[in-house]
Amino acid sequence: MFSKVMRPADGAAWVTGASGGIGRALCLALAAEGWCVHATARSADRLEALAAEAEGPGEIRPLPGDVTDAAAMTRAVESIAAERPLALAVLNAGVYHPMRAQTFSAARARQTFDVNLAGVANGLEPLLAHMSARGTGHIALTASVAGYRGLPDAAAYSATKAGLIAMAEALAMDLVDLGVRISVINPGFVETEATSVNAFEMPMLMQPEAAATKIVAGLQRPGFEIRFPWQFAAMLRLIGLLPNRWYIWAVRKALGWEGVEVRGG
Repeated sequence: MFSKVMRPADGAAWVTGASGGIGRALCLALAAEGWCVHATARSADRLEALAAEAEGPGEIRPLPGDVTDAAAMTRAVESIAAERPLALAVLNAGVYHPMRAQTFSAARARQTFDVNLAGVANGLEPLLAHMSARGTGHIALTASVAGYRGLPDAAAYSATKAGLIAMAEALAMDLVDLGVRISVINPGFVETEATSVNAFEMPMLMQPEAAATKIVAGLQRPGFEIRFPWQFAAMLRLIGLLPNRWYIWAVRKALGWEGVEVRGG
C-alpha cells in the first residue's frame, strides 16, 4: 500500500524549513545520497551558506520562500518542475512557541497554526497536483510524537502536529489510488533553536544530523510513519492509551513538569 520509494534518478527533491535544525541536516544528508535538493526557507543568506556545504554526488539549490505565502509555494513547485520532475518533497517548516495555560497567547497560537498547518497545506496543493498528474512521487510531512497526544508546554504545537498526522492519514486514503506516496515523520526531541527554550529535561534528545539519518533511512523504506527514537515514540504510544487523568499525571511525572518555573509569553 505504501511501497513507493523514490530515488535521485526519479527527479528532484524539495525541503522546506531548510535553514536550520532538521531541515538543514536533511538537505545535506539527501545531497550526500545523490539528490538534487531544492532548499526553501525565508533566509536567502542561510540557504546560500547551506548550498556551499553540500558534499557528495548531489547538490543543494537555494530556493528562498515563505511557506505562509501560498502563491510563493506554488511558484516554487512550478520552478522545480519546469526543470525536472519533483520526485520527493519533505514539508518540514515549523515553529514552536512554548505555551502553558498561564501564558497562553492567541497570537502565538495563530502563528503556529499559520506555519505548521497552513504552511504545509500551501505546499501540498501544488505538490499534489504535480505528482498526481504524473502518477508518481513521495511527499513527507514533518509532524512530531507531540502529535500523538498533548504534551506539556505544547498547547498550540501539539495541536498542529496532531493535525498533520490526521491530514497525512486522510490523504493517504486517496493517494494510494493515484500512485503518490505520503509519509508522516514523527521525531522525538531534537536539539534545535526551537527546543532550546524548553524549561524541562528532554528525554532521549537527538542531534539534527542523527535525526536526518533516521529520516533518510525511513524515506528509503516502504511504510507510512517514520518515528524516532523508537523507544520514546513507543513509550508515548503506550502511555497514550491511558485514561486522560492517568495520562496527564504520567506525562507530568515523566518530563519532570512538577515544580518547573512558568515562563512569560
